Amino acid sequence: MRTAYVSWCLTLVVCSVSLVAEDCPGQSTGTTNDAAFTRTVKPFLSTYCLGCHGPKQQKGDRRFDELTGTITDDNSLVDLQDIVDQLNLSEMPPPKSKRPSAAEVKRVVDWLTETIRRYQDTRKGTGSRPVLRRLNAREYQNSIRDLLQLDMTMFNPAESFPRDQTTENLDNVGETLVTSGYLLAQYLDAADRIVEKVLNPQRQPEVQTWHFNDGFRQQPEIDQVFRRVNNFAWMTLFDVVGADKHEGAYGPIHAFADGVPFDGTYEIRLKAKAVNRINPYDPAFLGTDPSEPLRLGIVPGNRRVGALHKPQPVEPLLAELDLADELNWYTVRVHLDAGYTPRFTFRNGLMDVRNLWATLLKKYPQDFPKKSRGIVENRYNAINFGKLPQIQIHEIEITGPYFDEWPTASQRKLLGDDCETILTSGEMSREQMRQQLSTFALRAYRRPVASAELDRLLQITDVRKQAGRSSLEAFGDAIKAVLCSPAFLYLQQPDQQSDETSSAEYALATRLSYFLWSSTPDAELLDLVARGELSKPEVIAAQVDRLLNDSRSDAFVDGFLGSWLGLRELGSMPPDRTAFRSFYHYDLDSAMRRETHLFTRHLLDENLSIDNFLDSDFTFVNKPLARHYGIEPPSGNGFERVSLTDRRRGGLLGQASVLTVTANGIDTSPVVRGVWLLENVLGTPPPAPPPDVEPLDPDIRGATTIRERLQKHRSSPACYDCHRRIDPMGWALENFDPVGQWRNSYGKVPIDPSGELPNGETYRNIQDFKRLLLERKNLFATALTRKLLEYATGRHMTVSDRPEVEAIVSGPGRDEVGFRDLIHAVVQSNAFRVE
Repeated sequence: MRTAYVSWCLTLVVCSVSLVAEDCPGQSTGTTNDAAFTRTVKPFLSTYCLGCHGPKQQKGDRRFDELTGTITDDNSLVDLQDIVDQLNLSEMPPPKSKRPSAAEVKRVVDWLTETIRRYQDTRKGTGSRPVLRRLNAREYQNSIRDLLQLDMTMFNPAESFPRDQTTENLDNVGETLVTSGYLLAQYLDAADRIVEKVLNPQRQPEVQTWHFNDGFRQQPEIDQVFRRVNNFAWMTLFDVVGADKHEGAYGPIHAFADGVPFDGTYEIRLKAKAVNRINPYDPAFLGTDPSEPLRLGIVPGNRRVGALHKPQPVEPLLAELDLADELNWYTVRVHLDAGYTPRFTFRNGLMDVRNLWATLLKKYPQDFPKKSRGIVENRYNAINFGKLPQIQIHEIEITGPYFDEWPTASQRKLLGDDCETILTSGEMSREQMRQQLSTFALRAYRRPVASAELDRLLQITDVRKQAGRSSLEAFGDAIKAVLCSPAFLYLQQPDQQSDETSSAEYALATRLSYFLWSSTPDAELLDLVARGELSKPEVIAAQVDRLLNDSRSDAFVDGFLGSWLGLRELGSMPPDRTAFRSFYHYDLDSAMRRETHLFTRHLLDENLSIDNFLDSDFTFVNKPLARHYGIEPPSGNGFERVSLTDRRRGGLLGQASVLTVTANGIDTSPVVRGVWLLENVLGTPPPAPPPDVEPLDPDIRGATTIRERLQKHRSSPACYDCHRRIDPMGWALENFDPVGQWRNSYGKVPIDPSGELPNGETYRNIQDFKRLLLERKNLFATALTRKLLEYATGRHMTVSDRPEVEAIVSGPGRDEVGFRDLIHAVVQSNAFRVE
């Protein structure tokens, strides 16, 4: 039965894919003006361009001697557009070549721009269309959450899906989101888990209480000490979770290793205290701040995933408490999934205490017995005689599960008004099935359900009941079919519905919600479509604001930052633990992500100018990140907006998330950061290096600095043209090390952060460089708009989309465009709405 079900799903996917219409090739749309081209452009190209882009050599794979005044296809359009871009940037001809006057440049740019515009006018309505696109893993996860009102903190039905492929950092482009037989099988397993989680238990569980006040074993390494010190009378935490070889980083309740029996809210009471917050040791030696209260965290653990005293893939912070220096009771309520047990952590604790035991004894020998040999004895003496900061937990009580309502919100969402009766009896009438399947499929498919589709779902319930399943179980199997249907897994295109107008509006609602929520349209959006109102400009504008004001739009902020800046890869090349201990001690990975999220969120909420991405006089930091930056820390323990008097940090280029993701964890490269800037900030990526060129020319004898090595590399004719664009971008960031901390030298060698751009402009430091970027803010706005459109539509923008992008950038009041205004303009554009 399962094999046949997989085949049925695969058949549906293949059939759906075949429905996607091919772009019509259309008739020739060439634009001809040969006489004017010969008079205006050809002499210009001959004088200034053909030496590098003519019959003898074609730098950058560009040849202009064969161009005519006729644009016959997108290839010739690309060449002309490239000439316009390079002239506008003043990057061509190179500074040391013969250069045209401003009047000559203007005359050629005006003629080419008008020619391109006329060609684009003939192409209106024939631009690129998106391919049929499936949900990526994060969209799938969010859609399940919103369809069924599930708490997804510990539940990820997409965890076994193959990793989504990306292109130019985008993880939602249809061309790369392939579907395989393996993925289809995972869809089935995920649907089984989802339906099982929603429908069970069918009767409300009784509240239970579990109490623990001794026997607090933690892990073998320190258990041997605490057997001697306190006979496991309390739990002790030393390390932060970022430590390498943890000792006392996690406090599991081994007597509760199987976890809670049901999903739900649980009350956790614990009797705990902060010990040795004030201690006789040097704070710099320990890396702790005595003025801060010791903070206890609660994370979930699952013994089926791994050892409870070690890190696990899923351990979100459920609660955090500031502890007093005396023993007190503390109470929190957290959600736990069945099988998960609470574990306790030390949020601002020590780092790598395994290595600290011996170091402590050597630094403060007067405080410890004179004879201490080996790690076991060192550990015992440091714990028993030392005064290290630690958290002690003496008693724990867990009570639950509690529910806000019963039946649960998920069960009511799936079973409707008769939910309680259905769960009690375990049976559903055929009419109840039809009604609830129709309601659920409407939301899952993001469009009305055809009678034939509903009949097929009901046929599944008939077959399953005949196989001995109860009517509720058979209904659950039909829900699984909905979750494995292409109508749910693939984002709807307008031509998939018979009613073209209605179909286009449903597609618009879907595109809007997955753009700003990475999730399915809610009831209000679908209701506006049903009333035929969503396509009205004023209505969709109001909906954009509503969606952005909803907390679910945090998915847009995180998803777009991952797709634009590549922050999804932050941590993929972990910084060296020896050189960058603070990265792990103070959880700077999370802090870096949080700063950029809050900064972007603030621009969005306040509709601040996108120029702030290039330079700003504020950012968001917590205490560890402020110390990392060398700026005044905020007063509280959380993140706060702070003013920047030192403008080296202003904008994205001063944020550690960007600076870390553009390094390799060990050192920095002006080439890597330069390419990143050209691709993501200016939208002018350099061509790939020739296949026969080494990453760095082997003949770098006599070079002592990275600048000298790259200058030797640039001396190669094959490397010069690209590196004269790339390297100056990267030099501006060389004062920032691999984790974004400021430095003035490489060891004893001073850093020179100055550079010269291809157009001859120079800068002395990062502040100067950002000023030059702001002078090119129209180029940045174009790159940002292009990436927003790609993220919103799930396809790459092509040269045919260039007029649409430029129309958004050059619209009324675009000199100081707010980030929210830009998103409104993207949604109102033809590229977003007419697909």
